[in-house]
Amino acid sequence: MQLGTRWSVGDELPTRLPEVVELAVRQVEDDLSKLDLDTATWRWTLTWLDGRPVIELDDGTRITYAPEKDEARIEPPTDDSDESWDQDFDDDDDDE
Repeated sequence: MQLGTRWSVGDELPTRLPEVVELAVRQVEDDLSKLDLDTATWRWTLTWLDGRPVIELDDGTRITYAPEKDEARIEPPTDDSDESWDQDFDDDDDDE
């Protein structure tokens, strides 16, 4: 079992991350700096799923790793304001 960790945007990354994952984290941080956002309190969270790193930023950005291709995938934050979940949830009440 591997334990995860948290660190602030711009801080040193944890050891043992694949190089492509490190590059992906730095790419996201570089993109954020160009947006002139205040990320002083934002943190990354690293967890391990089946021995693979999964990294999530406080804004919902996720980075996953595919070892068979040695690729990191950056997934932008999802828009939680989507009302389809509420619609699906409310459909059960329509049976009256």
